[in-house]
Order: sequence, then C-alpha cells, then structure tokens
Amino acid sequence: MNVIEIHHLTKSYGKARGIVDVSFDVEEGEIFGFIGPNGAGKSTTIRTLLSLIRPTSGSATIFGKDCVKQAPEIAKEIGYLPSEVFYYDKMKVIDLLKYSASFYGKDCTKRIKELAEYMDLDLKRRIDDLSYGNRKKVGIVQGLLHEPKLIILDEPTGGLDPLMQQKFFELLRQENAKGATILLSSHVLDEVQRLCSRVAIIKEGRIIKLEKMSDLTRDNYKKFSVECDAAADARFAVDGVSNLERKGGTVSFLFKGDVDGMVKRLAEVHVRNLWVEEPTLEEIFMHYYTKEE
Repeated sequence: MNVIEIHHLTKSYGKARGIVDVSFDVEEGEIFGFIGPNGAGKSTTIRTLLSLIRPTSGSATIFGKDCVKQAPEIAKEIGYLPSEVFYYDKMKVIDLLKYSASFYGKDCTKRIKELAEYMDLDLKRRIDDLSYGNRKKVGIVQGLLHEPKLIILDEPTGGLDPLMQQKFFELLRQENAKGATILLSSHVLDEVQRLCSRVAIIKEGRIIKLEKMSDLTRDNYKKFSVECDAAADARFAVDGVSNLERKGGTVSFLFKGDVDGMVKRLAEVHVRNLWVEEPTLEEIFMHYYTKEE
C-alpha cells in the first residue's frame, strides 16, 4: 500500500521554475529519501503535496485522499517539519506546543514532555530566547507530538549539532518501528544513506533518478585523487571513470566498478600520494546530471 502517490505534479511560477511532471510513490512503513541540491524543487514538491500551495497541474494523494480536496482531513495524520521554522516569539515553548496540540483533539501532554526530554529542549524558555538549533528542536517536537502516521521532514537537521542529529535519527527510527511512514527531504547524502530504503533525486524541478538505497550504496562511486605525473592521466581514462580532471600535480576522478582493477592500474604509475574517499553529494549529482543530459 502506498501512503503517498504523486502523479505528474507541476507547479509553475510564471517564468520562474517550480517543479515539472514530478511522480513517485512512498510505501507504507517506508523511510523515503528525497534529495537534490538547494533550489532543485524539494520544498516546492512538499508544499504542494501538503496543499500549502496549489499545483498548476497533476495530482497527489495521501492515505488515498486527494491532497487538495481533503487537505484538512489529511493534516490530522501528518507531522511536518519545514526547512525554516517561524513562531510567535513572545510565547513560551510549552504554550506553543500545547497550542499546536489543541488542533488534534487529544491530550499530548505526556508525549510533549517525553519528546522535549529526549531532545534536551527547555519547555519554559521563550521562543525569542532560543538559538536556531533549539528552534529546530521545537519544530521536531511540534511535528511528532500527535504521533502522526506520516512524517514529512524538509531539511530537518539544519542547526542541530552532530550529537543531537544522531539522537534525532534514532528518534525517527523509533517512530518508523512503531509504524510511521517517513518522507525525508535533504541535500545531505549521509543523512539519506543512514535512514532511507529508497531515494528520488530531483534536478531543476524534475525527477531524474528513483532508486533503492541498497542499489545506490552498492553501486556507489569512489572519489580518487592521485598525485602523479600528467603523463599518467591516460591510464585512468577507462570504463567506470567520470569527472576526470587535473589540478596542478593531482588528477581526480569518480570511479564506479572493480576497485581491484583500479588499484592494479595505480600500481603501473609512479604515485606520490593517493586519496580514496566517498564523493560529496554534489559530485554524485554532477555525475547523474551529466549522464541525464
């Protein structure tokens, strides 16, 4: 069963680009990654899905219900964390969260306290006294306090320190284990690799890749940087190599394939230094973008 179904969703802003013909499904109980660089159309897709903005064409359903016609009904079962959170600055955290809970018609007091304690959030502080990271914690508690069936997260870890990011990821795993479906939008590949079972990559408003995370991980690229003479560059121009370039005394490239074969090639040249690392998300995007074009 699909919790989310998006069919040819398009949002135009006159001459400005929005999203074009976006289609994908999110299965019940899945943690689904939605990735792309900033400005690719992730937030526009999510806001259209949540009926915060109206689509130009196409359609989407959540729990089998039309996202436009049945938006208020759907909202009761969704937890949403936007990329930027804005609040009434003069309110205390606890008052804001109680106000949010009032929309769901159930007592969330115990849940709020549990989440606040887990996220190390002081409920007595005023919103305008909070750092950006603590405001993001408020958003996390606000999005989860009613135990939603579907959790939609748009760049959720901005402002959180590494330790709190780890706690947040563990919290998401716990919610997923209890049955929640999660849509995670991010430009940080590491976040998506840790949590998601499938991923959609968006470029300039269009979906260019939809893949199982196991396949993406298995077929992942390695970034090689080799300090060697320029005459050796031709040795690396083989199948599986992309983005080959030289800067000064170092040649770098992405490689997908038999690493043992590449090591044997390296043994044939004079290597002064060598780095092998995971490529950045931007480098992987560049490969997919170049391939797609």
